[in-house]
Amino acid sequence: MTLAPRHIQDWSTAAFLEPHWGYADRVIPCTNDRGSCEYLDVVYSAHDQGMIYSGIFWLTIGGVLLVWALGRRIFPAREPVDDLIAQLSQQHQNQPSPSLESQLRPPPKSTLTRAWTTLRIALRSYLLPTTPLRPLFGTATRLQLVILCFLIAYLTLWSFLGMTYAKWVTPVKNQPNTYNTRTTLGPWADRIGVLAYALTPLSVLLASRENILSLLTGIPYTSFMFLHRWTGYIILIQSLLHTLGWTLVEAWLYQPQPAVWNAWVGQLYAIWGFVALGLLLLLWVLTWGVVTRLTGYEFFRKAHYVLAMVYIGALIGHWGQLQCFLVPGILLWGLDRFMRLVRMGMLHSGYSMETGGWGFRALQADAKIWKDAEFGDVVRLDFAHVQKPWKIGQHFFLCFPESSIWQSHPFTPLSLPIADGTGRVRHSYVFRAKGGESKKVASLLAKKLAESTAPTTPLVIQGPYGENVVEGLTQDKNVLCVAGGSGITFVLPILLRLAREKPAPGRKIELVWAVKRKQDLQWVEPEMEQLRRLGAPHGLRVRTFVTAETVAVASERVKVTGEKGKTESEDESDSVQEASVGSGNDHRPDVTAVVNDFVSSVAHGSTRVFGSGPPGMVVDLRAAVAGCNVASRVWKGEERFDVRLVCDDRLE
Repeated sequence: MTLAPRHIQDWSTAAFLEPHWGYADRVIPCTNDRGSCEYLDVVYSAHDQGMIYSGIFWLTIGGVLLVWALGRRIFPAREPVDDLIAQLSQQHQNQPSPSLESQLRPPPKSTLTRAWTTLRIALRSYLLPTTPLRPLFGTATRLQLVILCFLIAYLTLWSFLGMTYAKWVTPVKNQPNTYNTRTTLGPWADRIGVLAYALTPLSVLLASRENILSLLTGIPYTSFMFLHRWTGYIILIQSLLHTLGWTLVEAWLYQPQPAVWNAWVGQLYAIWGFVALGLLLLLWVLTWGVVTRLTGYEFFRKAHYVLAMVYIGALIGHWGQLQCFLVPGILLWGLDRFMRLVRMGMLHSGYSMETGGWGFRALQADAKIWKDAEFGDVVRLDFAHVQKPWKIGQHFFLCFPESSIWQSHPFTPLSLPIADGTGRVRHSYVFRAKGGESKKVASLLAKKLAESTAPTTPLVIQGPYGENVVEGLTQDKNVLCVAGGSGITFVLPILLRLAREKPAPGRKIELVWAVKRKQDLQWVEPEMEQLRRLGAPHGLRVRTFVTAETVAVASERVKVTGEKGKTESEDESDSVQEASVGSGNDHRPDVTAVVNDFVSSVAHGSTRVFGSGPPGMVVDLRAAVAGCNVASRVWKGEERFDVRLVCDDRLE
């Protein structure tokens, strides 16, 4: 290997070469001056320990994942079925008596269970809110920030541990009165570089859509994007420190200058190192918000893929002996791409009854359009497809071949995943065409609408992705759904599923939906009508807020006073309670008040809050839910202060 002759070793006197994993071989014995030999001892021991620490780092990750995966198998979430409640509810159609209601309540929990639940509530109340440093960390939660701090502290420990910090002044051969200054800066820079290599496959793993981490932990792949982004920042900082360290050594501490620097910087491995650093800096620049807005998200995404793979190739050119960290990164990226194609092929390939043949076929979706020049047109797509039903809360990536085959975007289906007698499952999607690809699709559909009363568009779908958000949603849990705009697609399947269950006495279910205009209520009118029909026995309450225009509130039933003096109208007790709030920009729903009022009115049982909408709404929801979790009161048996938030994982 051309990188083998390193440092100031005399290869002509070598009795044998001592191998070092991930580094150049060492000449034994050392025939240099004492200071140089001591320096070489530090160089090689620091590198060997760095490789061990990198192994410990990955063993730690593997151990955590193993324990997590086993814990999910040993302690699975309860299935959302309660036969006792269903049976008793069927026998008693009228309001149950207190004695019956007490029978429906879950049995008292053991001290150990209460202690574990109380600990979870305490952690949730502190770690759920968004970090106050939003300009730096965005909408990340305190939990994500704590995990990041642990990662930084862990890497910092391995960056400095196990090295001898000293300085050696050694003579330069054949250069009288010329001395090299050798310090631990060089070995430390090497250690930082090794850790940057070790983090590379983790960065790829955190960004994968077909995510092994999600398979083991049950956490949606989108929740790892925060760590992926900051792992990239850490690698960038490590690379800068590594480059700066060796630049100082070669351009200043080693003598004579500039001969040493000129000889070093012209070597191929050094050139590849600078190329890799340049690519890494370019990747960072492309993440800037101003650059993303100028170039478009799709350009960023495609450029990110290409530059990342070229960057890994440059790393191999810089120091090929550390391919043990780089090859897994390439394999993980390739596996992710392959599995995406497999998913897509399984959904679109097969025998067609219409054409009588086999092959890959796009789906045809019926489209509806609601024009809105101010906020962007809204499109609804409906189609049925023979497939296995997905889990509630999962999403699909939709590609519109008529617009571009190189782009796909995540959308959550608002339809309930139930197969009919022929095995077809109905898909329904709603999205607002603000710009980019969605705006192009809306424009194409608008042209078709001018030519036909029933426009259609071909679709290529990929998925499903995400986790089952109703897992463990037993009938003793109260449900509050808060949605903003097209976020209704995330919560509607949850409500439709609850409406099909047997009613649970004392259970509270409510939907709060904020839209821009009154016409926006038409997006999901068929599903809302189904909720009105099936939700009455559950006591379902629906409140809608129109935030961008003032509307008159038609009150055909009993007038009641809503939040902050707003007038609401409710249907009679034998149907779903509905409240349409006429409002403007100053009357958006107070998310904190909504959550607090709901929790305070709960009769018994814990609460599950489902939310989807603009980032600001999600941030407010996190703070409100965290404030409702009171560990001391849960310890005393007041389960209504056990409140869990589940957000659309595409927004995390």
